[in-house]
Amino acid sequence: MENQALLSIAELREKRKRILGKIQQEEAKTSVLGKIAITITEKVGSMGFFLLIFTWTAFWLSWNIFAPKALRFDPYPAFVLWLFISNMIQLFLMPLIMLGQNIQAKASDTRAEADLEINMQAALENEAILLHLENQNEMMLSILKAIEQKA
Repeated sequence: MENQALLSIAELREKRKRILGKIQQEEAKTSVLGKIAITITEKVGSMGFFLLIFTWTAFWLSWNIFAPKALRFDPYPAFVLWLFISNMIQLFLMPLIMLGQNIQAKASDTRAEADLEINMQAALENEAILLHLENQNEMMLSILKAIEQKA
């Protein structure tokens, strides 16, 4: 542990770059389909998407219940088409959302791992600083004793 604490500043910076490079490599490994799944997960998992679906459903049902009979395209109680469409939306989105979440979780794990490595590196750097400060303190005390002995 003591040799790691005595790494040069350049070595410490290089080590930190390697750690951060792991995150970028993991992000670069994500396939196009994975990136699409992440985008869908982020968009579908938003309040805006919920409000859009809720508004559309309320409009669909209200129109087919309260509009003039000649203008209704799916009159009450035959809103089976909307139930079918909503089930299809759920069936298609559920696996996509799960895939996106899995990819995001993997990226999160990689970032957490890098954070841990950086924190451990920071602890080593702090230890090196403390060792240098202790060394300086000892040197100053010895210089002070030498000055007192001469006086």
